[in-house]
Amino acid sequence: MTMANTVWILGDQLTADHAALRGCDRGDTCVLLIESQARARRLPYHKQKLVLVWSAMRHFASELRAAGWTVDFHAESPTYRAALDAHVRRFRPARLRLMDPAEAGAGERLAATARAASISDVTLVANDMFLSDEPSFARWAAGRKTLRLETFYRDMRRRTGLLMEGRAPAGGRWNFDADNRAVPPPGHVFPAIPRFAPDAETRRVMRLVEREFGDHFGTLDGFAWPVTRADAERFRDDFLDHRLDLFGPYEDAMVRGQRALYHSLLSPLLNLGLLAPLDLCRAAEERWRQGRARLQSVEGFVRQILGWREFVLRVYRHDMPDYARRNALAADLPLPRFYWDADTDMACVREAVATLAAHGVNHHIQRLMITGNFALLAGIDPQQVNEWYWLAYADAYEWVVTPNVLGLSLWADGGRIASKPYAAAASYVNRMSDHCRSCAYDHRAAVGARACPFNALYWDFLARNRERLARNPRMQIPLASLARRPAADLAAIRERAAELRARLRRGERL
Repeated sequence: MTMANTVWILGDQLTADHAALRGCDRGDTCVLLIESQARARRLPYHKQKLVLVWSAMRHFASELRAAGWTVDFHAESPTYRAALDAHVRRFRPARLRLMDPAEAGAGERLAATARAASISDVTLVANDMFLSDEPSFARWAAGRKTLRLETFYRDMRRRTGLLMEGRAPAGGRWNFDADNRAVPPPGHVFPAIPRFAPDAETRRVMRLVEREFGDHFGTLDGFAWPVTRADAERFRDDFLDHRLDLFGPYEDAMVRGQRALYHSLLSPLLNLGLLAPLDLCRAAEERWRQGRARLQSVEGFVRQILGWREFVLRVYRHDMPDYARRNALAADLPLPRFYWDADTDMACVREAVATLAAHGVNHHIQRLMITGNFALLAGIDPQQVNEWYWLAYADAYEWVVTPNVLGLSLWADGGRIASKPYAAAASYVNRMSDHCRSCAYDHRAAVGARACPFNALYWDFLARNRERLARNPRMQIPLASLARRPAADLAAIRERAAELRARLRRGERL
């Protein structure tokens, strides 16, 4: 069989309106999809992430066939190149179209692989799965030493008209984040999260992953992600109807045994292309305009998608490849073992990692203020932390994690995107969660064998980095608190921190 054109669709490009397919003729175009085992072995990716991506790809292929496309699907291919060689032998395409991946430099690498497989005419089509664009961002970022979300976000609101009343923001404010810091009362009943039983195809992928990638992070027990567009839309609608309204007030809270609270869990589906960002934002806005969701929740949700998601993509694309190597605080400790096995007496860390292993996600405050905050305070090597986030989360891709981890969580970019390090002691964890009441450590103590490690590490972090942070206006209050501590008190705290850091360097349990 000969097909003049091939459109190669990647696993995170499962959009119903694919840019590389537009204008193509079903009569002379073949759609190519490849499951690359070499790519899956690049890191020990979460088993649920592999199943989610590959099962979604297989169901997307069925969707394309039902729409009349010829599809060449390569399951369990050892490499992209092996699949391309087989594709060329069967279809002999003269041209290949590929939508430029979000990952920096990947488009050029994949195009070179296609050319090496004897497809000389390769076109990279602009990626339009996002709402912002590179040229506009480059003009905005030019000459700026620091890049801040708020200016970018307001511009995106104006460009899209989302949550706008004429030229003014809905409700008279651009940002309602200050209203979104409540903690659910004891006994609060959270809505159930929909579960999607794996169908026969998904079960086949699960068996493949257990057989070939059984040593990877996480478990497949209880896998219940939607893997089709129709189920992704049902999952979206359940959030919009049952969780969006209280998403805002409780978005920063952490409750033992609750992996989602009122969070959407939609980012894995959004990042695969099963949901479209503008459609999702408009649907949330419509719930507010109908009086079915409060503005503070809708604005907070829209800010995550229209603002932060777009912002981190553009920062990543603009600042790579140097961005991924940054380490402004000279952090160098190895990643602790408990990031893999949750074997720690710190209840908050144990809960976050165990939830992640079981489900492939936890929400943004667990990421930022538990696992990220601990790595910041302890001085864990940022490249190791970044790699762990990339492999451990079902929604993680290099463009997602690199600015989030290096910029927001670890301040490894020296303040390029965050105005201060998000450093916090156990008092924050106790205020925003119920973890401390069941923890073996004392959240009120900084020294002693049962003192919470977050406390000594927090003050030691400030002391270690005092000179680096001295000119940061948002760090003046914590640095002033550090200066007021009696010398003997601080010395004891730093001795406790040194002991903790030494144990981490030796790979010991905390």
